[in-house]
Order: sequence, then structure tokens, then C-alpha cells
Amino acid sequence: MNVGAAVASLMSPHGLPDPYPAYDALRAVGPVLPVGRRFIVTGYAAVDGILRNPKMLAYDSGILDTQFDEWRANRAVFLFAESMLRQNPPNHTRMRRLASGVFTARRVSALREVIAAQVDEILDEFAGQVEVDVVTRLAYPLPIAVICALLGIPAADRDLFRRLAEALTAVLEVRWTEEQGRVAHDAAVELEAYFDGLIAQRRAEPRDDLVTALAAAHDAGGDRLTGDELMGNLALLLVAGFETTTNLLGNGLVLLLDRPELAKRLAAEPASAPGYVEEVLRFDPPVQLTERFAGADLTIEGVRVPAGAEMILLLGAANRDPARFDRPEVFDPDRPDNAPLTFGAGAHYCLGAPLARLEAQIALPALLRRFPAMELTGRPERRPRLTLRGWAALGVRLDSVD
Repeated sequence: MNVGAAVASLMSPHGLPDPYPAYDALRAVGPVLPVGRRFIVTGYAAVDGILRNPKMLAYDSGILDTQFDEWRANRAVFLFAESMLRQNPPNHTRMRRLASGVFTARRVSALREVIAAQVDEILDEFAGQVEVDVVTRLAYPLPIAVICALLGIPAADRDLFRRLAEALTAVLEVRWTEEQGRVAHDAAVELEAYFDGLIAQRRAEPRDDLVTALAAAHDAGGDRLTGDELMGNLALLLVAGFETTTNLLGNGLVLLLDRPELAKRLAAEPASAPGYVEEVLRFDPPVQLTERFAGADLTIEGVRVPAGAEMILLLGAANRDPARFDRPEVFDPDRPDNAPLTFGAGAHYCLGAPLARLEAQIALPALLRRFPAMELTGRPERRPRLTLRGWAALGVRLDSVD
């Protein structure tokens, strides 16, 4: 596969189910590859260095102004642009500091029992059933429940967010259609209306949750948090946060069911779950790419990159770089020194990464332990996405011996 065919494959619905051959073809040419006006980065060291380089810029509003006419008219694009995902210092530093208090190691660790109880409750509902869709019944509701608890969203409202997330996150893809943009805009308007109501409730009756804390930061005035930033970060934490964990759970389960001996071992040795989850994040990551723009003229892996150049960082390719990982095409939960770039690196490292890992470390062995004879009902269907990679549905036959 040549460079042109590899790039076309990544942009085509036919190539999305398995992008890894295209990644290999691109990486074979070099870790940093000029393609038109962009640079595609596939090497682990190059991606890691770019993510940590303060001269690299996130896709903020100033860059959007040069690339996308009237982007402010689309509320989904606008919300993400106002969030810390699309900000650079000092705005990014300020926003991240405000949100980071809810994702402390102490608070995440304290959620372990809550997550385990939620998993047990979901698996209890599987009892007596022959087949279930794990995406609908576990991989979505578990992370939704956890992030809603952190934000302070009532349990009765959780079912709303799968549809909104599906629509909103379309604009995080490299390409999206006019119809997807319209649906994403409508979803953003609906989500803003919901948060307006919830923020009003928390102002009247404050609680120990993130909605209350961020609303208070906005109300304090000064340079703490604008109204648009408040809405954008709430949307980011809710929608993008649980969507990533959903894909991690689904991708991990399929990898394990395709390898029955490893599934059996994980069920018997739940303490080994961190190694399994890290290898899922490396081998078939739920986040496949991100973008940066060069803030100055740079040379990366011997390639000159001019200021302003867009860089497509293929995280999924970097995670299988043979220069960094021995036998990268092999799924090995015992892999030493495993450090995938799925959740980024540097200043924009994902705040929710420890929580996503914890949910997968608890849910995957619990599911396999409860239903040791579980198997896929057929090959599941991928969602037609590249940036956020997951399954549209995931049917399994339980055949529990319990």
C-alpha cells in the first residue's frame, strides 16, 4: 500500500474497520510524513515529543478562524472550542486547574467500590438472558453513571446522553458531513439547555459535584471561567469522557473474546487487569488520533516543519511502532514498559485517564468471571469513526455456568 492509498483508506468507510495496515504503510515511509499541506506523524518518539512540546498548539479558536468559515455558527464546534480540549496556555492552564480537583487520585480511588457495585448491578440484570448487547447494556451505562455522579447529574437523566454523545462527537473527526454537523449542532443546543437548568438548580442548592464547582468558578467573576467556557467544559467532560471509556470497554472485550485463554486467565486473576487494560489501550485504542499545529519553525525526526503547519498525530500508529514496542502486532498483557499514547502526553494529558482505566480494570474481569463461557454472536460492526474508535453494537452469548 503506497502513501496515497493509505491516506485514502483512512478517509474511507472501507478502511475504518481496520486502519492498522494503512498505519504500517505510512510508518514505513517515515515517522513524520508531509502529505499535502499537513504532516502525518506515526512514530512513537515523534508523537510523544510533539505532545510534550510547548511550541505545539492545540486546535484553538484562532486556528479555527483560519481554517473554517463561520465555525461559531455550529454550537457543537463552538462548545469544544471553548473547552480545555481546544485551548492553549494560559487559558488551558486556568481551565484545567479548575477541573482537575474532581479527578484527584484520592477521589478516583474512592470510586472503586462504587464502580464495582455498579458493575455487579448491571451483571445481575444479565442473569437468565441468553444474549445481550454489551455496548448498550454495560459499556455505555457504566461510564455514564460514573461521570454523571462526578458532575452531579441526576440518575433519571442518564439515558439522554448516549444520543447526544453520538451526535456531538462527530465534529471531533477529521471529516464529517454537513448532515452530521447539523445533527451535532442540534445536540449541542439541547445539551446547553439541559445544563442551563441543572446549573440553576445547583446555584440554588449547591452540592459536592463538578457542576456546582464550575458554576461557582464562573459566578466568582474575574478571569476564572466565562459562561461559554463553563458550558464547553461541561460538555467535554460529560460527552467525550464517557465515550472514550465506552470504546475502551468494547474494544477490550472483543480482543479478549478473540483470545479465550487470555480471557480465562484474566477472569481467574483480576489483579492482573492493569496490564490487560494497558495493552488494550496500546493495541486497539479508543482514541486513534489528535492534532497539533506548529507554533514555530521546527525540525522533527529530521523533517522540517514550518510554523503554522497542521500535524495529524496517529496515536494508533504510534502505539504499534516497532521502534518502541517489541512485536507490536501481538496482544501481550505482560508487555514490559508499556506506555501507550492513547490518552496523550504533556499538558493536555487526559484528566479522566485514571478513571477510564479503573472502570475497565473492574468491569472486564468481572464480566468474564461471571460468564466464563461467553462468546461473540458474530463479528460486531464498527462505528464509522476514526478519531473515536469503538463498536456500534456488541452482541454476546452469555451461556453462564452460574
